[in-house]
Amino acid sequence: MRLALQQILHCPYQGVTKQIYLESKILELLALMVEQEIEFQQGKSPIPPLKLDDLDRIHQAQKILLQRLNNPPSLIDLARQVGLNDYALKRGFQQVFGKTVFGYLHDYRLEQAQQLLATSEMKVTEVADAIGFDSRSYFAAAFRKKFGVSPKAYQMQCKIH
Repeated sequence: MRLALQQILHCPYQGVTKQIYLESKILELLALMVEQEIEFQQGKSPIPPLKLDDLDRIHQAQKILLQRLNNPPSLIDLARQVGLNDYALKRGFQQVFGKTVFGYLHDYRLEQAQQLLATSEMKVTEVADAIGFDSRSYFAAAFRKKFGVSPKAYQMQCKIH
């Protein structure tokens, strides 16, 4: 839920695209709240909340990842840098962001690529390099899987509008 809220607060779009994006994020929040309520009604115990110190360390890990998009540390190195063991980092990251550490990084890179393709004059290969993808074909496949269109086609659509 926090991730969806952060995405709402930092919406990268304008106009109609912004409206659609925000509406979809609100629906995502509603779905997460309904899921949480169903789990509560079924008596499933919620995950114990993180200590404030651990929460700060999880956010510190996120900042390190985002600063090192092109060359992220290994999970164990990242955990050491923030003073957690790798299990606590994995569990806490999942709890805070709803994704694994590297799932979060992967999605963030693709969202950055989407913004660069829409707003810059960079070529697809330059965007892939800028966000840390070594393989253009892997980047194209990952982008297509996440957004349903190839990076080049997305860039062309943005230039038309």
